[in-house]
Amino acid sequence: MILTEMFKDDETGYYDPEDDNTTLKLGDLRKTRLTLLQLSKMRKMDDVRSYEQAKKIEQVQLQYAPKIDAMPGGLPGM
Repeated sequence: MILTEMFKDDETGYYDPEDDNTTLKLGDLRKTRLTLLQLSKMRKMDDVRSYEQAKKIEQVQLQYAPKIDAMPGGLPGM
């Protein structure tokens, strides 16, 4: 979880409160089973998050990349 996800509303649609019916009660003894629909949704969410992470890494690499015209020997003409 990203820290900013705690303080802003969920705009991306990762979480849908209507789909969340996993509230356990005192008498519930069995584990909940995941359906194929839930597994498919989790796989898609993982794909989206890994794509977003790759895009974020590309942006960071662009931001912190050394300048092309930078000379390794210092100032030009010295």
